[in-house]
Amino acid sequence: MKWIAHLSIYLIVFLFQTCSTPENDGVRVNQIQVIGSHNSYKQQIEDPLMRITLSRDSSTLGLDYRHIPINEQLDLGLRGLEIDILHDPQGGRFNAPLGLRLLAENGVSAKPYDTLGELSKGGLKVLHVPDVDFRSHCLTFVNCLQEVKEWSQRNPDHIPIIITINPKETGIEEPGAAKVLPFTSPALDSVDREILSVFSTSELITPDLVQGEFASLRESVTTVGWPSVESSKGKILFVFDADPLLTSEYIKGGLKGKPMFPNVGKDHPHAGFFIMNDPKDQHQEIQRLVKLGFMVRTRADADTKEARTGDLSRLESAIASGAQLISTDYYLAKLSPSGKFQITLQNGSYESCNPLIAPVQCKL
Repeated sequence: MKWIAHLSIYLIVFLFQTCSTPENDGVRVNQIQVIGSHNSYKQQIEDPLMRITLSRDSSTLGLDYRHIPINEQLDLGLRGLEIDILHDPQGGRFNAPLGLRLLAENGVSAKPYDTLGELSKGGLKVLHVPDVDFRSHCLTFVNCLQEVKEWSQRNPDHIPIIITINPKETGIEEPGAAKVLPFTSPALDSVDREILSVFSTSELITPDLVQGEFASLRESVTTVGWPSVESSKGKILFVFDADPLLTSEYIKGGLKGKPMFPNVGKDHPHAGFFIMNDPKDQHQEIQRLVKLGFMVRTRADADTKEARTGDLSRLESAIASGAQLISTDYYLAKLSPSGKFQITLQNGSYESCNPLIAPVQCKL
């Protein structure tokens, strides 16, 4: 009964192929949409310091927000992070914040700070506003990255995590405040070096990977497109979010071997990923770029304003724009001033098929 044996083999092969071929096999990473956090490392400014800060400058109300630890954000389903970095090659530049001295002068005992002495070591540091908004879930860049990597290794089937990197070159201008160093060419090299000290290129979606054999990154993303979601599971994608001058310095030698996608003009040969934070005013341009094959990060809220008024119109514009990464400070309602304002996608989740360009077979 050889024909029965052959039929059994064919059925096994068919069932294996059917069960092992995901529905999203043809869906690319630019055809999904995810929620991410803004200034993902940030802890709350303690109340006494917040009151002192507001008494000096009422606009600092926009600093009054916080995040849960990064691994907990990833556990929830967030797939976008933002990390601010400061250049501190010798170490010790940020280990005595002015804010702690202000608390002491007002007779307030501050919470412990940098008890492990991480800020005394040379390397990139992670703070929002030195001397004022200095509480961070991970004080060094490497520690932030290691936390992401450890989570990724525990959850290898996650869809790609997008991390935007924002180099900071300014602090507050007050006597006794830390002097923030500029990002020179060697400092920019240290950003790449620290990323690659934690992640191997096989764990990343890099400009080299996306460009492939094309003459430019732009040509690749507008012709063939991005890698598939399935082939990109467990990987991290870095974006360099800086001003044009600093971006020009970063890309002056080309993107070969670099881990981060730069934010450049739409006609630039290195164009692939854009930072466009106003989904209302930039709505049509975001849609145009997304339809061309580019990826975009935008924001659902800013400076705590939407959370204080319960305004979801910016979120609605962000979703409809097709921007692949929508950042927020309020992925959990308990983080908002009212305890009720929350940002999710239309399905109540933090990841979804892209409403503008997803193929019909897309299911997340």
